[in-house]
Amino acid sequence: MAESQLVHPPLFTYISMLTLLTLVPPFVILMWYTNVHADGSVLQTFNYLKENGLQGLIDIWPRPTAIAGKIIICYALFEATLQLLLPGKRVEGPISPTGHRPVYKANGMAAYTVTLITYLSLWWFGIFNPTIVYDHLGEILSTLNFGSLIFCLFLYIKGHVAPSSTDHGSSGNIIVDYYWGMELYPRIGKHFDIKVFTNCRFGMISWGLLPITYCIKQYEEYGSLSDSMLIHTIITLVYVTKFFWWEAGYWNTMDIAHDRAGFYICWGCLVFLPCMYTSPGMYLVKHPVNLGPQLAISILVAGILCVYINYDCDRQRQEFRRTNGKALVWGKAPSKIVASYTTTTGETKSSLLLTSGWWGLSRHFHYVPEILASFFWSVPALFNHIMPYFYVIYLMGLLLDRAKRDDERCKSKYGKYWKKYCEKVPYRVVPGIY
Repeated sequence: MAESQLVHPPLFTYISMLTLLTLVPPFVILMWYTNVHADGSVLQTFNYLKENGLQGLIDIWPRPTAIAGKIIICYALFEATLQLLLPGKRVEGPISPTGHRPVYKANGMAAYTVTLITYLSLWWFGIFNPTIVYDHLGEILSTLNFGSLIFCLFLYIKGHVAPSSTDHGSSGNIIVDYYWGMELYPRIGKHFDIKVFTNCRFGMISWGLLPITYCIKQYEEYGSLSDSMLIHTIITLVYVTKFFWWEAGYWNTMDIAHDRAGFYICWGCLVFLPCMYTSPGMYLVKHPVNLGPQLAISILVAGILCVYINYDCDRQRQEFRRTNGKALVWGKAPSKIVASYTTTTGETKSSLLLTSGWWGLSRHFHYVPEILASFFWSVPALFNHIMPYFYVIYLMGLLLDRAKRDDERCKSKYGKYWKKYCEKVPYRVVPGIY
């Protein structure tokens, strides 16, 4: 990524990269420690570090262990095997700027279903107790932390010596290349797509497994399952199930089609996702809350409705693209802009920009129900601590920045057509506000 392609000023970008590379790995450990050992209190963890400094962080940082390594390796090999062997429909991704079109096997829902059934069966028949994962979670996150940093180094080297497609290149800055990645579509062999594995199979499926793990741990700890944990888990599983139902659509998003495979995406999905995204459930294990039927059902309905709207936004745009702009949008012919652009190889191509339905409300309206859904699967923890809401806060920052980056990319790609689109749909994310 050249400096001219950066959305933010270069100095700000480099400082942000260095900050994230150095501070986020220990932040994962501190989040686990706060939820599991500090009663969910950020203030308690802060005071501990204030008194003990760097040595305090070293003391609470779990050491990687053999059992943590075995759990990670077994899980990774299981998901890699399912990704390779389960049947699935052939799906083509979007054409890259260099004219490359990746091909995928859409078997995510099958892999997700097989994994959940296998995990629950191992528990039900007494072969493996998921509480082991919770009891060794700190060691697992620590092992993942170090292992994923090494994995990102492998991706950096691979991008230099054995790129998988024409979609690769170096910025000339080792920090930028390690952080953003060298390749857009790295693969091992012809069929094993690395980003599909890190983002979808390892990361997203762990997001479905860990809330179930937390439920089982709370039940064993207290002899019952709180309605707050149940509501959190149901909304989360509905969201993750929605993701795999729509997985082929995800392959058209910024994560896959524009962001390269480096620390930002791959470390994030291997380490940050399993910890941060599941943190409300991690907190609830030792802090069960009784919501009562009326409040619990209200939160559940609101959460599922937000997940559905988020899904319908993506479905609407997908159908619009699939039918080349001929699909009805909210029962009417769609409003659209035909935009042309030039690829890096000099070819002129065209795209359709949808300006009605959900996509007429704002340019990234689908982020609104996604943020609201994250609030509703966090709010069962109520408001004794801010810790359960770290994911909501993080997601808002992530998606608002992503909306800005996507707008800048589209502005560069479509030029005057994007200006026309912004005049038609003036709000970036929140209709009437932003």
